[in-house]
Amino acid sequence: MSVRRIVPNINAADPQAAKPFYEGVLGLKTAMDMGWIITFASPSNPTAQISVVASDTRGEPHADISIEVADVDACHAAAQRQGHAIVYPLTDEPWGVRRFFVRDPHGVIVNVVSHKVGASS
Repeated sequence: MSVRRIVPNINAADPQAAKPFYEGVLGLKTAMDMGWIITFASPSNPTAQISVVASDTRGEPHADISIEVADVDACHAAAQRQGHAIVYPLTDEPWGVRRFFVRDPHGVIVNVVSHKVGASS
């Protein structure tokens, strides 16, 4: 499996409240802002990222981390073969990603995601 980036996801009631800290204190830039999720990235290393998520506003469980992979379908098949709990089904999301959530052996929920061909990141 080819991993492209790993992003921790902070659960917060108000993701917008994180901007002064992550931008003003740490110098990160907003890479994505969908209202319910904001991803901040390092200007010098764009794969160094952190997301702040209003999980309580969503229909899926809170994913503790997101791991972007080259082939989400292969990861999904491997997780199923090994009997790991899929807690959010393999889904093509309207914002251009294909993803699923899986629980790791320690109970951590991992959002495994690939950008769909032709979608922007």
